[in-house]
Amino acid sequence: MSQQLPLTGVRVIEVCNVAAGPFSGMLLADMGADVIKVENPDGGDTLRSWPPITQGYSENFASLNRGKRSVTLNLKASADLALLIELVRDADVLIENNRPGVMERLGAGYDAMSKVNSRLLYCSISAYGQAGPRKNEGGFDLTIQAMSGLMSVTGEPGGAPVKCGVPVSDFAAGLYGAFSIAAALRAVASSGQGMHIDVSMLGATLGIAALQSSEYFGSGKDPRPLGSAHPRNAPYQVFRCKNGYFGMAAGNNALWRSVCDVVGRPDLLEDERFVSPSSRAANQDALLGILEEEFRRADIAAWLHRFSQAGVPCAPINSYSQVLQDPQVAYMGWVQPLELPNGVQTKTFGPPIRFSSQTLPVRHRPPALGEHNAQVLEPLRAAVRRASA
Repeated sequence: MSQQLPLTGVRVIEVCNVAAGPFSGMLLADMGADVIKVENPDGGDTLRSWPPITQGYSENFASLNRGKRSVTLNLKASADLALLIELVRDADVLIENNRPGVMERLGAGYDAMSKVNSRLLYCSISAYGQAGPRKNEGGFDLTIQAMSGLMSVTGEPGGAPVKCGVPVSDFAAGLYGAFSIAAALRAVASSGQGMHIDVSMLGATLGIAALQSSEYFGSGKDPRPLGSAHPRNAPYQVFRCKNGYFGMAAGNNALWRSVCDVVGRPDLLEDERFVSPSSRAANQDALLGILEEEFRRADIAAWLHRFSQAGVPCAPINSYSQVLQDPQVAYMGWVQPLELPNGVQTKTFGPPIRFSSQTLPVRHRPPALGEHNAQVLEPLRAAVRRASA
């Protein structure tokens, strides 16, 4: 980019494993922050062992850790804890995603670190939060999807509970973490005082379920699984046609009229069951049967062309290999080359944000374990020796 990135000059210390915390750190790195990833010398972030492994290096790890520097510290050793304290002294942010209490037992909790650096933003990401009756319970994306209610609305009616195929609880927590840090940096700039940011996966997953929780608050009834359908709009789901499935969403009366025109069924406009979005949603099983009878007459490509020409939002059911080759993805420059620490060239989905019509670049490759020990830690060791002399 020709312009300076928004978080240039911000230093972040990341003491995290696997998904939620590393994703949050990577988002900050994409925005220009200097993110120093602190890993255990014995194997580092456990994501480093997740396949696919390309010549000894995890592409899963690479997808969440671009733009960072890696140092190895055993925080159970007093000498290494002293180095973390020196890192924090000049940092703006620390992110950790351990169970509540772990960092405190190590001597690296918020109270201890804020005494070292009063301006520090200390962001803790955990399953249930830093306080409350469930604070000591562990959690993974699966269990949080179950606990949060998300699995109760995912899948087909009457079917077994289904989790979202993307680890949405992990990544929602990471997004909330990065957003909260970016917002809090502004407050620190004016007040000079840091704070402890408490991000829970449960809270983040409930936060992005605003439509479902408001449905319960407004009606007193639990939302239910509808497959690909929508509780308040129809037609708005996946439909079967001659050779497979496609998605189509006509969420208002103008689009509904276009649908009736495309399928050649103007009579449906006069049917009392289908005169409004709410009545169509209430009778969407009947509507599904009627529309799929028409859709059976042509294939996916034909229906996508017809609805697209009529201005009705529609889409194929893409695999990842298909969507990553879509011309819109190519135009935006979202798929970018990425070098692994072993020199192998691969690809990654880069930052999806544009500033001033420019897509953010992948600035630095992901680090090898402990790659930056000499660069980052050696000056700190000298400072520790001077302090203890």
